[in-house]
Amino acid sequence: MAQFFHVTSSRNRESIQRHGLDWQRMSSVCGIAGSPTPEQEGIFLCLDHNEVDWFCRMNATGGTLDVWAVDGIDPSELVESPEGHSFLPRPIPTSLLTLTSKDVDTPGHFG
Repeated sequence: MAQFFHVTSSRNRESIQRHGLDWQRMSSVCGIAGSPTPEQEGIFLCLDHNEVDWFCRMNATGGTLDVWAVDGIDPSELVESPEGHSFLPRPIPTSLLTLTSKDVDTPGHFG
């Protein structure tokens, strides 16, 4: 199994630690690109650190970011969005997540 990454607002940390990653729980914190609602019915996953950097540079959340490592996902489960980004069309439980970087405020400074 490959390791993937998810970039999100640090304000989501408590919810993620409690419930995992689930787009259906998106509420007061906008998505990384600034959208107030989920862009896909799934969880966007970065395939490598270059993509993590790209998502960090896109930050439109108005604050710092967290980077979560995601283990135990079969790459064949991923779906490509119309914009060319990979997402998993199901929630990801906390047991598959590790917070690798928290309160990132400068693109490229995670890990």
